[in-house]
Amino acid sequence: MNKGPARTSLAGLRVTSSTTLLSRVLGMVRDMATASLFGLAGGGVMDAFVVAFRIPNLFRRLFGEGALTASYLPIFSGVLERDHRAAWQLASVTMTWLSAVLAGLVVLGELVCSLVLAVAGDLPGVQLVAGLAATMMPYLLLICLTAQLAATLHALSHFAMPAFAPVVLNVLWLVAVWGVAPRFAPDKVAQAYVLAVFVVIAGVVQLWMQWMALRRHGFRYEYNWQSSRDELRRIVQAMAPMMLGLAATQLNTLLDVLMAWGLSATPESGATIAWLGGVEYPMAQGAAAAVYLGERLYQFPVGVLGVAVATVIFPLLSRHAARGDLDSLGSDLTLGLRLVVLLGLPASVGLVLLAEPIARLLFLRGEFTAEDAERAARMVAAYGTGVWAYCALPVLVRGFYAMGDHSTPMRSSLMVVTANLLLNLSLVWVMAEMGLAVSTAACAMAQVIVLAVVFSRTASRLQWRVLARTATVSLVASVVMGAACWYILRALPRGEGLRDELARVGVPVVVSLAVYLAVVAVARRAELRILWATRERA
Repeated sequence: MNKGPARTSLAGLRVTSSTTLLSRVLGMVRDMATASLFGLAGGGVMDAFVVAFRIPNLFRRLFGEGALTASYLPIFSGVLERDHRAAWQLASVTMTWLSAVLAGLVVLGELVCSLVLAVAGDLPGVQLVAGLAATMMPYLLLICLTAQLAATLHALSHFAMPAFAPVVLNVLWLVAVWGVAPRFAPDKVAQAYVLAVFVVIAGVVQLWMQWMALRRHGFRYEYNWQSSRDELRRIVQAMAPMMLGLAATQLNTLLDVLMAWGLSATPESGATIAWLGGVEYPMAQGAAAAVYLGERLYQFPVGVLGVAVATVIFPLLSRHAARGDLDSLGSDLTLGLRLVVLLGLPASVGLVLLAEPIARLLFLRGEFTAEDAERAARMVAAYGTGVWAYCALPVLVRGFYAMGDHSTPMRSSLMVVTANLLLNLSLVWVMAEMGLAVSTAACAMAQVIVLAVVFSRTASRLQWRVLARTATVSLVASVVMGAACWYILRALPRGEGLRDELARVGVPVVVSLAVYLAVVAVARRAELRILWATRERA
């Protein structure tokens, strides 16, 4: 195994993970504040906002941080190795054409929102979703450009500023929820619009920060179409299959929230679905917000671990593939999977066991009721079962992209999205919104297994025995940890105050972490030494 380059590249994991951790913590605080302001049901305002925010956020994940980064970064890195000026020209041309395409998408989105308002403007829920989506549509342009500049910085081995960008959104979001909306907006609908405006302002600040960081690294805008058109054509040709290849989990959660919103009973709709012959709605108002909160909590470990490992390891895998060093590629991809399995499995167990106390601690205040907390907890537990798979997916997909294989992840995503839709339509009638989360988690697990087997057979052989030993140790340690966590939860009193709620989360987390690390340390797993060495290097 080529440990030197791997550990040098993984040194960026400390910066990316620690800054992402800060962002995720602030993200939890922002969701606590938003839930307290609107409540879970709250007349449908929280539902409407999370549905509207999904639109630009989906483009950020797929078009910006997903497909664009995966297709752009290897090509830009190759040009950068040969000629810095040519690399700046490619970045400039890509930025210019990306701006034009995104501006067109924003205009199209605004027209669609206007059409929806004209056709269904008398429906309060639809009207609010369309209005909020129109307000936040420019964020699509801003955040995707931010992602391109961040990918350019990644190629320069600069990870701090790209990782810090989400912190800006969370801080300005909190300013809106805590400082502006409650003081200057007269009702919940107006407060939602204030928050939507601040999302756009955050996009402007995020883009400016990446631009200034890139300028400090020597970037100068120079549009030269002739010198960059071949590379730009390769980027564009790779983007469509990459977008679908990275889309499975994002599209599945989008389907979850849309179905939760569309199949929920509201005071205006009544209890039955007229166009289905009077069948009762499978969910109640607030289901879309419950899906959102459940997803936000499982995304915490995914962002800190899965996305961070994938972001840092992708340039390394690309270099191995460019040199034809398939042994090192398979070895380092296995290392990435070992890291996410070692930390992803206990995260899954922890979220399942602590879903209820976490939901009560984070959200039970203001307009958010005890019943709301129970609904959110069920979503956290259901989504939490798949955390290890959500962490492994971005790592595996980037292994295929490093090899230039865009079609395999695309085909697997199309199959997974189809399977998830069918499962959603089946489970939602018996499990309500929890069925949506169960379906998404099951599909993610299946996709990880399929992609790992296919990669090992067609691209570069994974070190299955090493990976199996890591998974076995992690599973045993997770079981022991889970037993300790369950015992601690039973022993702690179930109080109503903040101190009791904090104890029911903090004490089991500390004990569980200590137990898990002790079991892994006894097993002498190399992954802990690698993580520690990564910290020391960083």
